Amino acid sequence: MVGGEVAASVEELVSGVRQAADFAEQFRSYSESEKQWKARMEFILRHLPDYRDPPDGGGRLDQLLSLSMVWANHLFLGCSYNKDLLDKVMEMADGIEVEDLPQFTTRSELMKKVMSRDDSPSFDTESSSKLRQLYHIATLGTGLERRPGWR
Repeated sequence: MVGGEVAASVEELVSGVRQAADFAEQFRSYSESEKQWKARMEFILRHLPDYRDPPDGGGRLDQLLSLSMVWANHLFLGCSYNKDLLDKVMEMADGIEVEDLPQFTTRSELMKKVMSRDDSPSFDTESSSKLRQLYHIATLGTGLERRPGWR
């Protein structure tokens, strides 16, 4: 009889996992690849019990979905966020294995590289123009596109 109870427990567990996965599926973005969605779904399912909405509402599930998007956007798209927020989502995602992540160069890294290359005394007009173009490209959409004296 013990074997039958174990089999019933396993079936109940499998059924619960399927229900949770089906529930999470409604939050998949149409633009997410299978790899991105599997990673984000694991993030959501891992923390779903802690972020269930109370009967009176409260938006806890929305908070979890937002945190999952922050994590996925940082990992797969290279987006940057407030350090405290990134620390929180990275801690929440601890142990989630994602293979073949893209490598990104941040704006700061790009500017350091350009400045170290162009830090020579023979900084001519052509180099200055290229630096301004790189700065413009690196700062698009940040509000830093226009600096006094830069054309």
